[in-house]
Amino acid sequence: MPDSRRPRPALLIIDMINAFQFPGAEGLLPKALQAGRRILELRERFRAAGQPVIYVNDNFGAWRSDRSTLLRECGASGARGAPLVRLLAPHEDDYFIIKPRHSGFFATSLRLLLQDLDVNSLVLTGVTTDICIRATAMDAYMHGYPLRVPCDCTATVLARHHEQALEFLREVCKADIRPQYEETEEADRCDGDPD
Repeated sequence: MPDSRRPRPALLIIDMINAFQFPGAEGLLPKALQAGRRILELRERFRAAGQPVIYVNDNFGAWRSDRSTLLRECGASGARGAPLVRLLAPHEDDYFIIKPRHSGFFATSLRLLLQDLDVNSLVLTGVTTDICIRATAMDAYMHGYPLRVPCDCTATVLARHHEQALEFLREVCKADIRPQYEETEEADRCDGDPD
């Protein structure tokens, strides 16, 4: 269980290093780019504060994949996801965890890394709100991490799925879903909804 005596958040950037070669990807990419610009701002705030930035990325079924391979393949000229990779490519000192399934916790070293870094709360960003963000949030909640899922820093293919997932995260996982700069008032909907 996370230690709540002093604030030590980590930013998780989920599945944003992505080739966008799956059904619905063409519709998701513009929304992911919009969310990506907001994630970039948030990432720079975390870096300036000396707080951990952790990329948690799908291996897309490529079991020999690693950070360098994913960056090279997803960022290659002509790859659909290349603009997003250029926007959000990790810094050398950012952490990078490869996940085999939807949740960033399932069969990965994420929990051990968070313990080692003394992290006691999480900010989840990336794609998709209704699948990988939701699965990671559920596991984080079960491990006792307070959650923030800025609604303008996530995206999914359909707007209604985005809204339903955010409501689920707020109600079930007790996640703070306000946009990234709103830190004083409760927000039920995200202004500038990426969907």
